[in-house]
Amino acid sequence: MLDPYTKPPAALREIYKRLHKLSVVDICNDSEIIDLQALDQMSKSRVCEVSLLMLHPRLPEAFGEFAGSPCEPTKAFVVYEVSRLPGLFVYPNFLPRDGQLQILAKTFHRDLSNPQHLTNVHTHYDVPTTSFGSSYFSPAAQDLVFSPRDPAVHKPISTGQFLDKKLRWLTLGGQYDWTNKIYPAGPPPPFPPDVKQLVETLFPMKAEAAIVNLYSPGDTLSLHRDVSEECDQALVSISLGCEGIFLVGLDDDRAVTLRLRSGDAVLMSGESRYAWHGVPKVLAGTCPKWMQDWPAGDGEYEAWSGWMAGKRINLNVRQMFN
Repeated sequence: MLDPYTKPPAALREIYKRLHKLSVVDICNDSEIIDLQALDQMSKSRVCEVSLLMLHPRLPEAFGEFAGSPCEPTKAFVVYEVSRLPGLFVYPNFLPRDGQLQILAKTFHRDLSNPQHLTNVHTHYDVPTTSFGSSYFSPAAQDLVFSPRDPAVHKPISTGQFLDKKLRWLTLGGQYDWTNKIYPAGPPPPFPPDVKQLVETLFPMKAEAAIVNLYSPGDTLSLHRDVSEECDQALVSISLGCEGIFLVGLDDDRAVTLRLRSGDAVLMSGESRYAWHGVPKVLAGTCPKWMQDWPAGDGEYEAWSGWMAGKRINLNVRQMFN
């Protein structure tokens, strides 16, 4: 079993540092960055196209069942395998708009309010429950107080501070222990069944644990490997909101950089399953216009208009057991 405390290779750390310093103009002009929603000849030379409908014949129906509305019947679903890293598949523009909005709604209106799903805030605060399991975005939740477990170290925070600045990740299903880098013993909380069904229909894996990462421009995710699961099954990452630069590699000779946009998905399997990966850059001002005002739009959450405009959300799903 690989050691979760091992440091990434120095060459990969140098690539990560270089990417972190790039401006948006530099990123657009960097021929080493693969952007599969704006596919150029350089990017095409480093990937192999696969027909996704051949792999997943129920794809349109799965999206429709999840979103509660028919999927676009004429949409061309395509997946690419990265030549340098066998088993690394990129699904550009994969999730339709309704599917993306439904993931946001289910995750932040429903799952975040479930006390079985822990967040980074639970480490230092007593997180209050919402009335009748309502969303933290709802007007009824705005007067909640998050009390620090050690008042000498932390001050109380409001719901607004929790949602705007403090919330960095949420765990679904298996509750990963970030401090000890293990999954706790005992049966995990149930994984949200509708998200589980969607993931397991679309990808060759069981959805048993997930980490929902929240980023703002300026935030990063350091290089790491996901090695705590008791199996070597694939893991999948779904991008929502602002674009991110994703570095993944086994060493400096087998490293690739992807520009991931809202609706993109990445599957890490085979050789790439235990590759080092991280997010050295989140690009400000790149959230799709139709998503920027979420969760406003239906009248109940208008006070939060624009919340997604400065957010990048990653739903990272993995299988824990064989």
